[in-house]
Amino acid sequence: MTEATPSRRPIRILLADDQPLLRTGFRMVLGAETDLDIVAEAGDGAEAVDLSRRLLPDVVLMDIRMPRMDGVTATRAIVDARLPVRVLILTTFDLDEYVVGSLRAGASGFLAKDVPAEDLVTAIRTVAAGDAVVAPRILRRLLDRFAEALPDPAATPPKGLGTLTEREREVLVHVARGLSNAEIARALSVSETTVKTHVGHVLTKLGLRDRVQAVVLAYESGLVRPGA
Repeated sequence: MTEATPSRRPIRILLADDQPLLRTGFRMVLGAETDLDIVAEAGDGAEAVDLSRRLLPDVVLMDIRMPRMDGVTATRAIVDARLPVRVLILTTFDLDEYVVGSLRAGASGFLAKDVPAEDLVTAIRTVAAGDAVVAPRILRRLLDRFAEALPDPAATPPKGLGTLTEREREVLVHVARGLSNAEIARALSVSETTVKTHVGHVLTKLGLRDRVQAVVLAYESGLVRPGA
């Protein structure tokens, strides 16, 4: 059992996966944590959206490939409904062509289904706290593999990028390459607090919700190129 983060109440979780055995495995892992509470399970995307509306869980662990409604569509429905619910995608990398789409739809991050239990628990706590989880290696491989799905880098970049300072653009590039705040601080020889401040300014100026959206925008705008 990993150490629980102090909280006024347990983090309420909805499991959305069409494979009952996988849901059982996740329930066993997460049930060992005193600050996590699985409130419901969904076997398809439509059920996940319905339960999200009715139960308002803090975090939905969302599979991508499900019957009736896939995870990308379900994520978009949850986000568009402005529910106080965060979505964490769990994917089998070799099969899912829709991860970039899920990030655009408003997911707060994604992990591989074979993620170590401790990393999954940490990711849930991170997402519930309002931050995002980006698996850097997977993200880079996905962006390389599906680069043709991204807009032309030569296209006019979003106007918001022009409002960033040189240092903020530099920080955004590092974020897009999957570096943590601590790693960015070491690369720029500044404090981690300073990096966190810069990241906050970047998100505010660009109207982004979290680091995941910042990563996608950096690639879509051509600020960072797949494979670079």
